[in-house]
Amino acid sequence: MFPRVYPVIDTAYLGRRGVPATDLAKAIAAAERISIAQYRHKGRFTRKRFEEAKDVCEILHRSGTLVVINDRADIAMALRADGVHVGQDDLLPSEVRSLIGETMMLGYSTHNRVQLMHEESQLADYVAIGPVFATGSKLNPDPTVGLNGVAEARELIDKPLVAIGGIDLDAAADVLARGADCVATISGLSAENLVDWEALER
Repeated sequence: MFPRVYPVIDTAYLGRRGVPATDLAKAIAAAERISIAQYRHKGRFTRKRFEEAKDVCEILHRSGTLVVINDRADIAMALRADGVHVGQDDLLPSEVRSLIGETMMLGYSTHNRVQLMHEESQLADYVAIGPVFATGSKLNPDPTVGLNGVAEARELIDKPLVAIGGIDLDAAADVLARGADCVATISGLSAENLVDWEALER
């Protein structure tokens, strides 16, 4: 069972705001109702970046929070993370599964009905749908799916459904009401408003 909120620690977003990834990780670790978080870095994994990801994993694991690494199965394995999340331009879920085995969690991003119904989606432990709303976290985002897209995705799959893309606190309840098991958030999240996000669990 996924929590209602799935925080994404995005290095590009945090870097633009001068916020260390470890600071947000500490806030997430201190939260009572958040049990999973994703570390997302779209650039090259330098040694310094790897050490940051390692610190984030250690902080979150000490609190019992599961850690998912975006895109990179090799990094996830090296960090002993709990899962990997891949998108349409990354390794296929079947390829990732052959690397990580059956014990690590596998998430897969989809953007439309065809991708949702593809056999690769069936290999993931959870599927993400989005962007639900307009988002600035990607340079070339896919077309928005809206609330109706979330509802359609819910009808098409019977595994955990994560909604992502432009979802802030004001919109989160509506997204959940349309069938998402949880909402992933990047720009809508801060150490200061985690308590408000946790309230979605009640």
